[in-house]
Amino acid sequence: MPFRPLDPKSKRVTWYACGPTVYDDAHLGHARTYVSTDIIRRIMKDYFKFDVNFVMNITDVDDKIIVRGRQQHLLEEFFDTSRRRGTETTEDASLSALQAYLSKNLPLLSSDVSPEEVSRSINGQYKLVLDGKALDGGAAGDKEAKIKMHIKTALAASSAIVALKTGSISTDQFNLQVQDVLLPYLDSLYGSTINASDHSIFTKLTKKFENRFMEDIRALNCVDPDSVTRVTEYGQQIVDFVAKVEKNGFAYKTSDGSVYFDIDAFEKADNSYARLEPWNRNDQELQADGEGALTKKSSEKRSDADFALWKSSKPGEPSWPSPWGGGRPGWHIECSAMASDKLGSQIDIHSGGIDLAFPHHDNELAQSEAYWCEQNRQIQHQWVNYFMHMGHLSIQGSKMSKSLKNFTTIREALGRGDWTSRSLRIVFLLGGWREGIEITDDIVKEGSAWEDKVNNFFIKVNDVLERQDDQQHEKTDRSMEEALQKTKDDVYNALCDSFGTPVAMRFISELISEYNSSDKSVLSTQQTLEIARWVTSIVNTFGLNGSAKAEDNSIGWSGISIPDYAKPYLTSISKMRDTLRQTARSSRNLTAQSLKDIAEPTQNGQQTQKAEAAPYAAVLSTFQSDISALSTSGTLAKEILQLCDRIRDTDLWDLGIYLEDRPDPQPALIRPVTRELRAAKADQNALVQQKQAQREKAKQEKDRAREEREEKGRLSHLEMFRTEEFAEWDEEGLPVRDREGVEVTKSRAKKLRKEWERQRRVHEAWVMEQGKE
Repeated sequence: MPFRPLDPKSKRVTWYACGPTVYDDAHLGHARTYVSTDIIRRIMKDYFKFDVNFVMNITDVDDKIIVRGRQQHLLEEFFDTSRRRGTETTEDASLSALQAYLSKNLPLLSSDVSPEEVSRSINGQYKLVLDGKALDGGAAGDKEAKIKMHIKTALAASSAIVALKTGSISTDQFNLQVQDVLLPYLDSLYGSTINASDHSIFTKLTKKFENRFMEDIRALNCVDPDSVTRVTEYGQQIVDFVAKVEKNGFAYKTSDGSVYFDIDAFEKADNSYARLEPWNRNDQELQADGEGALTKKSSEKRSDADFALWKSSKPGEPSWPSPWGGGRPGWHIECSAMASDKLGSQIDIHSGGIDLAFPHHDNELAQSEAYWCEQNRQIQHQWVNYFMHMGHLSIQGSKMSKSLKNFTTIREALGRGDWTSRSLRIVFLLGGWREGIEITDDIVKEGSAWEDKVNNFFIKVNDVLERQDDQQHEKTDRSMEEALQKTKDDVYNALCDSFGTPVAMRFISELISEYNSSDKSVLSTQQTLEIARWVTSIVNTFGLNGSAKAEDNSIGWSGISIPDYAKPYLTSISKMRDTLRQTARSSRNLTAQSLKDIAEPTQNGQQTQKAEAAPYAAVLSTFQSDISALSTSGTLAKEILQLCDRIRDTDLWDLGIYLEDRPDPQPALIRPVTRELRAAKADQNALVQQKQAQREKAKQEKDRAREEREEKGRLSHLEMFRTEEFAEWDEEGLPVRDREGVEVTKSRAKKLRKEWERQRRVHEAWVMEQGKE
């Protein structure tokens, strides 16, 4: 099915994306949604040349935010009070909070289990879950992931309470370990008593995490939205939106001042509800999640499936004025009101994570179409033409989510170096936008291999371009021309087929493979340039090269270039090293004068030196001095090669530069040290250490066996049986009678004789060995 925007002539596309609910740091599951969205947006804009108007909302009012803001406010007050009153109050409250937490979340435990017994009790009652299974013995899923989260929280809190009793924990560490049981406990006691008219209790939280979210997605190289909307800035528009839905006959008010959407009335007007995921329309768990944790079931609802457009505010909840009384927006209504305000009665594309399809997006559709329909309600209004739902990111079989606490935040992942914005984006490109992705070793390796392949391609192409000669321009390889055109066509078709980036990535990889195996003697510099420019334009389009534009005329991506101020020194070092290695391998001209000629100072040292170039200049100077210090000897060739290895593997490596040796007559390739090179070196070092450990172990075992042989050999066969076990022996030292005076039986004497013969041979061998020494 071809994509047809509402405004095909101007190629203008309207796009509304559901943004974050800002009450905590964004994690890699969020990165999956927003990076995949960014990839598609870039392809539409930079590849297909659509004029995209991209709007994203920030949810800064909802049940999760109210609860979290309230909890943080109460926790701060509690810790402040505890500092003044002492640890006894803290311990009592924490113990009550732990018991309440266990009762609600780990009900298999006894309600009066002591903190000291929590760990043992969990190991007994939840052993199956801890072993990676479901409570019924089947396969574990999200339910078990949530149980593990609660177990982790309970163990942290119980161990902190025990440590507090013995005075073996700091106040800060104690507070950190018990806060997750205290938060819901304090809110259950005092949540309704806070002054909710002070919206700063909530906006302090949302402003902080909105700023951190924007920092995170920029760190992932996502382009800023064209417009950002916030619920708190749309209070009156949302009230007006709800009022019109009610006026159109698709909403009703309840006695507490809430307003609900009337699904039955909507469908009786020949509209369709739950068009995106009709199989989930009666899923009560999803419905309840869509209504929020603070929403109480109302007996006045005409149907259990009816959802809140406007919620009356209870004590402890923020409130805005409305015709129905003080209240706040339902979750779904915010997007309908904000998207309609920014983009009008119809939208080309609406996007979000797959978990938003039902009920959020289905409810958005219903209420928006109820808003935009005119008096003739028999004509259905289509609000959105295309929905795009990004697949989940999974870890150990469960989706990554805040509620399961099985996530790694974006800033943690980037800060630790687990991922870069490029490596993460490559994994999402390889996995596609609709399909779920599970982070496994295989997909990480696949992504690293693709990145390394493109890295090497760009580095080698730049090397070719820097060493180009005039004759190369006259050569032409028709097969590579055809390969490039075919790849362009294949990538176009792949991206036309629902933004099929996994297929496009494969075609790019195949083109690079074909280039790598091509005969470079018949490949012109211009052809190499055309291939490299096209690959660069595609990786730029995919957002793999920072802020570089798709039409950028440069070659390659960030992270592969050598600083200009370092190039003269590195070129000199590389040339000297190449000459040394060739001389050492040929064993000709190995004279003091030839070494002096190779190490002759270059003009680099005479030029004005930039401060940044000092480390490279120092390596060059040291290299020259070390070459001059070599003395002609029988081991000179070996010493030269060792020096060349040190320059490559240590001196330059420590500066982030690697000299990649290539077959003669090609010079070494000067390249930056990449993540892949570091990983390969780490693997190589680990292998060397493993082999060293194996050799050491074998030596120890050999030494131990030798010592055992020596110890055994010292014992004479004539003396070996002269022990308390026996009372009489013959002239050879063989037992005749045991200690009870009983004569040794013939069968036993035979066995003893065999042992005696073995020891005689061992002892005589030892005696001979001692004689040699």
